[in-house]
Amino acid sequence: MDLYSEIILDHYKHPHNKGKLKNATISVEEINTSCGDSIKLHFLVGKDKKINKVTFEGAGCAISQASASMLTDKLTGKSLKSIEKISNEDVYKMLGVQISPGRVKCALLGISTARKALLKTKK
Repeated sequence: MDLYSEIILDHYKHPHNKGKLKNATISVEEINTSCGDSIKLHFLVGKDKKINKVTFEGAGCAISQASASMLTDKLTGKSLKSIEKISNEDVYKMLGVQISPGRVKCALLGISTARKALLKTKK
């Protein structure tokens, strides 16, 4: 199976929800120190704890950036707690390709950042 499937390349070349979010309720950033990929997620969360909007900024490989793009689509309109329900396997399925051990951190950078956002709300 081709590592860079059409879906991944499409999200990489035409990312969904990419950019800063004015008036973000929560902003968090993670960096994959092994390769330098970065993701910064911005959440606009309502009083009902629903994610009204989520955007991302970042740089890196097609896998990390596509994963973040897909994740923003998946989280918009959901509750903050829904982040807890997204497993690593869910992310791999969303990407639709076999993820090699060297690319696991790239694939999971977006969800790792989202989990950090959730922890920030619990403090």
